Parts: sequence; C-alpha cells; structure tokens
Amino acid sequence: MDVLIVGAGSMGTWFGDAIDARVAFADVDRDAAAAAAETIGGDVADLEGETTFDVVCLAVPMTHVTDAIADQAGRAERAVVDVSGVMEPAIEAMERHAPELERVSLHPLFAPERAPGSIAVVRDRSGPVTDDLLAALETGGNDLLETTAVEHDEAMETVQAATHAAVLSFALAAESVPDGFETPIYEALGRLAEQLTAGTPRVYADIQETFDGAAAVADAAAEIAAAEPDDLEALYREAAGNWHDGRSERCDTGGNTT
Repeated sequence: MDVLIVGAGSMGTWFGDAIDARVAFADVDRDAAAAAAETIGGDVADLEGETTFDVVCLAVPMTHVTDAIADQAGRAERAVVDVSGVMEPAIEAMERHAPELERVSLHPLFAPERAPGSIAVVRDRSGPVTDDLLAALETGGNDLLETTAVEHDEAMETVQAATHAAVLSFALAAESVPDGFETPIYEALGRLAEQLTAGTPRVYADIQETFDGAAAVADAAAEIAAAEPDDLEALYREAAGNWHDGRSERCDTGGNTT
C-alpha cells in the first residue's frame, strides 16, 4: 500500500510512522516534507503532482482540511482519510470529492509525542484498505474510539474549546504568588497552563475558530464574578451536580482541596 500524506507537521509524521505502508509527504514547505520523509524513511512528493496513491491522508490544520480534500482527493485510488481533528466538514468534503472511495476520519486524542493513545474514528465508507490502516494503528497500541462526526464535533466543544479557553483564561488572569502559598487546585491548574502554553498557538486558535465552547466559559465566569454569596453557593452546587453525575470516577471527593 502506498500513502500520500499531505501535511508534514508532527501529526502527519506520526501517522506515517504509525501505519504499515510506503509513505510520501507533500507540503507547502518542501523542506518540511523532506524532514518528515527522512524521519520515518519515506519519500517526498509534489504538492500539485499527478502521481496517484492507494491512499491520500490529509494532515493539515482543521481550518484548511476541506480545501485540501478538494485539491487532493483526486490523487487517491482507493481511500481518503484525514487526521485534522474536525470531522463533520471533513466527511462532507470526502463524500463530495471521493464518493466511490473508502473514507475515514481520524482524530488522535493526544499530542504525537505522547502516542500511543485513544483515536476517535468515523468510518464513513470503510473497506479493506482503511481496515488495514486502522489495524496497524491498533497494533501500535492505540485504542480506537468508534464514533460519529456529529458526536465527535459536539464533544470537542467541551473537550477542546471550552477546556482550552478555561485554562488559557486562568493563565492570563493569574498573578505570581510567593512560594508556599500554592494550593492543590492552583498547582494543578498551573501545570495545565504550563502544558497548554508550551504548544503551538495556531493550533489552539484553529480549535477556537472551529468549535464553540469559549463563550460558555466566559458567560459562566461572568456569572460567578457577579454572584452574591448565596447565588455563588447555588452555582457551586449546580457545578458539583453537573460534574459528579455520571463522572464521579474523575473526581476526588475525599475532602477540601481548595
């Protein structure tokens, strides 16, 4: 099986290394394609070439995936897949530009350097080629989370957009404090802020552009800031109910950790 990976960033490089196939990289930055190819022992392909491949994988930013599918799907002979992180627009573009081919959308729910991990999977039109790709990912220690495009994108409003907005807001609002004043929750948020701000800003900007969620965080923060003590107690109880119902395994209820 030969696979063209369009996008030679960290996610495209991860995908090329994780599958069992002959891989070529194409990128607007040909040097980046060459570096990715050297990293995993692949080849470099022209971004606008006419050579076809069994599979074309789009590993481009989520804000560009629909255009990339339109431009590159014609180079696929058997399957089109993507690892962009947004699924409804990607699947719709695949259906439009590759109606006769196998189509799968993947979202690794981890940074490439933390692989393996859970991968959200939508099999829009599965078949032997994409089944082999997914089997290779499983063999590499990844857990495949079968879902739908709608379910995935709705979940990302909370899992990514709202979560990132909350942590980034804390990172912007927090002021330095003397050593020794840290509480467990402050320390935990501090670790998250360090992790978030060590990433690539454009990735987080693309997530906020693509998924709703930040506005809900802003509304909740404004409500908390304006609340009287009794109202704040009610908001606390509401939050506790929302979080603990069905999610108690994620919470430490063993005492006051403020």
